[in-house]
Amino acid sequence: MWRAVRLVVDTGIHDQGWSRQKAIDFFAANAAKSMHDIENEIDRYIAWPGQALAYKIGQLRILELRRKAETELGGKFDLRDFHDTILGQGAVTLSVLDGIVEDWIAERKATE
Repeated sequence: MWRAVRLVVDTGIHDQGWSRQKAIDFFAANAAKSMHDIENEIDRYIAWPGQALAYKIGQLRILELRRKAETELGGKFDLRDFHDTILGQGAVTLSVLDGIVEDWIAERKATE
């Protein structure tokens, strides 16, 4: 529930014009966190627009890339190697990550 609340609050603050207090109240009503933690979360979302949404979009894209790699590589897919490829590049845009994974898949296929 906490992850869902983060998405609603991020959107509420930056798209719907929610006040800090409205965001705090929504978070408190819908997630089991301490008030101190909630206030820290809300202040972070205020200072960093789109943070919760960006994390979710990134997660969804990585899962898509994993499914693609599993499908294309079949038994040659190695989850640890995939994770090393994804994480080893550090912070990159999703379009750059797409290319990295495409190259990784092509290299694995070439060893057939």
